[in-house]
Amino acid sequence: MSTIKVKDLVDVAILSLVIYKALWLMRKTSSGRVLRGIMVLILALCLAYGFRLTATGYLLNKVVEWGILMLVILFQPELRQALERMGSGKLADVFSTSRPLPLHDMDTAITQTVDAYTSMSKDKVGALMVFERKNLLDDVIKTGTALDCSVSSELLKNLFWNKAPLHDGAVIVRDGRIVGAGCMLPLSGNTNLSRDLGMRHRAGIGMSEHSDAVVVIVSEETGSISAAVGGMLKRHLAPETLERLLRNELMADEGDGEEKNRPAMQALNNLLARWKKEGDK
Repeated sequence: MSTIKVKDLVDVAILSLVIYKALWLMRKTSSGRVLRGIMVLILALCLAYGFRLTATGYLLNKVVEWGILMLVILFQPELRQALERMGSGKLADVFSTSRPLPLHDMDTAITQTVDAYTSMSKDKVGALMVFERKNLLDDVIKTGTALDCSVSSELLKNLFWNKAPLHDGAVIVRDGRIVGAGCMLPLSGNTNLSRDLGMRHRAGIGMSEHSDAVVVIVSEETGSISAAVGGMLKRHLAPETLERLLRNELMADEGDGEEKNRPAMQALNNLLARWKKEGDK
């Protein structure tokens, strides 16, 4: 311990911050799957050397060597964005891990969405909305038009009106606010999907396969309401069923957090009350 200097602590702190930020970015995006693949590859390499599997170890070693170049190409957009922030003087944004606080109540966003979907279902107006959760959808938002406005029934009906310029794409909702419209979603690669599902449904399922987002859809042909979560499509939903699903998926974490914190807060209040009584005595 006597050999440790202040500069050593600063060096370790900077390196820890960089590693933490990289892991955080990967966890918040689909890059987390790539990270897990890399960890599996490294583990396989260690096992190959541990059991003295010469041929397997040689092959995995070459894969790792070429993998560095592949990672640079794979994460080129993220690296470019980080370098652009550093070059523009926004160094704090590069290391910032906090997301902006929600500016709009999710409860209101759900209510307005259900109202709009009820109306569009009756009029057979096609709609596709994506509610972002933990996985950030910045790359998807870039494919459309960036917005920053509250969710309202009238706005949604105007965006999805069949003569509106953004009606073909998806609307992205983040923290109860619309952050993108006319966005292109990845299509599902599932070959077992029903043949009567159109491109809108396949895009919704594909988005739910590539992220943890909740996707809600109105069929332009039948007017039926559907929701895709985790690659699974729930069809022919009634408006009240849609509202219940959205509340369970988008607001359950907040409720669970309150339930988990309630016993701890109660115990803390009891302890403070006991200390106060002892102090009065």
